[in-house]
Amino acid sequence: MNSFLTGLDIAIILGYLCILIFIGFYLKRRASKNLESYLLGGKRIPWYMLGLSNASGMFDISGTVWLVGIMVVYGLKSIYLPWVWPIFNQIFLMVYLSTWLRRSECTTGAEWIGFRFGKDRGAITSHWIIVIFAILVGLSMLAYGFIGLGKFVEIFIPMKTVLPFMSFVPDAYVPHVWGITFTLIAVFYSLMGGMMSIVWADVAQYVLMAIASIAVAVIAMMHLDVINFSSVLPEGWYSTGFGWTLDLNWTGKFAEFNTQIQSDGYQLFSLFFGMVLLKGIMASIAGPAPTYDMQKILSTRSPREAALMSGSVTVILMPIRYFMIIGFAVLGLILFNEIQDQITTGGTIDFELVLPAVINHSWIPAGLTGLLLAGLLAAFMSTFAGTLNAVQAYIVHDIYIKYFKKEATPKQSTRANIVVGIAVVIISIAFGVLAENVNSVLQWVTNALYGSYIAANVLKWHWWRFNGKGFAFGMAAGMIPALIIPLIPYFNDVNPLYYFPIILLFSIIGCIWGAYTAPPTDKEVLKKFYAKTRPWGFWKPIEKLVIAENPAFKKNTNFVRDLVNVTVGCIWQCALIIAPIYLVLQKFWAMGIALMLVGIATVVLKQNWYNKLED
Repeated sequence: MNSFLTGLDIAIILGYLCILIFIGFYLKRRASKNLESYLLGGKRIPWYMLGLSNASGMFDISGTVWLVGIMVVYGLKSIYLPWVWPIFNQIFLMVYLSTWLRRSECTTGAEWIGFRFGKDRGAITSHWIIVIFAILVGLSMLAYGFIGLGKFVEIFIPMKTVLPFMSFVPDAYVPHVWGITFTLIAVFYSLMGGMMSIVWADVAQYVLMAIASIAVAVIAMMHLDVINFSSVLPEGWYSTGFGWTLDLNWTGKFAEFNTQIQSDGYQLFSLFFGMVLLKGIMASIAGPAPTYDMQKILSTRSPREAALMSGSVTVILMPIRYFMIIGFAVLGLILFNEIQDQITTGGTIDFELVLPAVINHSWIPAGLTGLLLAGLLAAFMSTFAGTLNAVQAYIVHDIYIKYFKKEATPKQSTRANIVVGIAVVIISIAFGVLAENVNSVLQWVTNALYGSYIAANVLKWHWWRFNGKGFAFGMAAGMIPALIIPLIPYFNDVNPLYYFPIILLFSIIGCIWGAYTAPPTDKEVLKKFYAKTRPWGFWKPIEKLVIAENPAFKKNTNFVRDLVNVTVGCIWQCALIIAPIYLVLQKFWAMGIALMLVGIATVVLKQNWYNKLED
């Protein structure tokens, strides 16, 4: 075993795995009461627990490794790159979308489609599109996540050294064996305890990651004067500001970093920023995709708690995660001469290897290494378990019970969840092992579905005339350019972000065409949706019908207030990210300004959002 993995490190990792197994056994009986208890924790889980769980699930290995790499290269400007996901969607959820979604009282996103569009042919087609979308995305995440984990573990625990009796395993499949090993543990506690065990395991993982993140940040601060840190950085590395171009010019032994900037295609930074802002805002308005994030929202006890849960994710996740990110980035730059060989593959620097290379260094003491590895392993298992739970929900609730077993007993539902969970894991592992054959197909399909998701899901909230056929046509029309454009030679080297407007345009055309070539959704369905959800937007005809039946009904007039809160919330989120970065870099004036922005934004949100929350 690698010399830096001490007995203490191993004990911490094994101890954490034992805690997960205990959680699964302990919560099995509570999860087996009924389907809602299994999939949504009986909608009794406190919002702060779900917030911790959601934040923990987003603290994944691959994302953290990538964020460390871009922090090294781009400095403070790297905080904008994750907007492509987009990370500020949590602000939109916090301000109003989580409340709207939770008011439905649905169990899955596919069930919500029936709540919005009814049961006509278009609604049934839309229902199946969402079910297929959720299953494909889930299978993709499950299939490739465990391989990434296996490769990460192999760096620290070489299988053929630790377990010589496994020497028959070909080198190419060693990561798969490690991945399957830890996958089975995640599967165990997820299948045993459902959403409850996932949440409790996530809370345990967050505690580990918080301790490890702060420790890494402290170590980075202690070593900041080992070299003249500022002297090795290009001008603008400390700044969040930018012009038309990026204007970061690395020199000396770091000159190769410029090659990474060129290959990423971010030199015209204003163009990138504008596009990522456009896509991010549209994706945020569309609401959550039917994955584990949506399931956590639907698991809350009330619409008000759904909003609080989404708001808590930013506070819980961002500062702690960025303590770790900036800590590893600083240590990676300081130790660059020592780790250069470890992060170079094929003559090119792989910045995603900075994090494991730093963990491998003697500056990370015994015990902390174990905490980091246990936490990062837990991060994978958290994402895996949450994704598995979401896929189970769509298959069991929206296929098995809806079409085959409408009167299923709690025992039958629980048994179906376990059988489906095992089948999904086996299929995803098979896909992962055969990744060379299926990777391009799955990535092709899921990227197409994501590209077509936005327009239809924006309109479903805000336009009464939008129907099930419009939803189905909009997603299908968006898929066509999303599938074809990558095959056109001209677009081979183009970042997919830059042809997003083309996909969006086709999807909008499909939405409008589909909506007007079919009758409007049944008025009774629309009235129930509008009265219960209370969205703002273009709902005047339905509003009149609802008021005619219930004169006491008051329409949602909070559009301007929500817009202000979203803007303030995004500034608040950025400041929560920037403050810990400047603290570790010991730029205390800049940190003070960031904290001042946090304080002002918090006061505004307290008065204009928190005090006005309602169910």
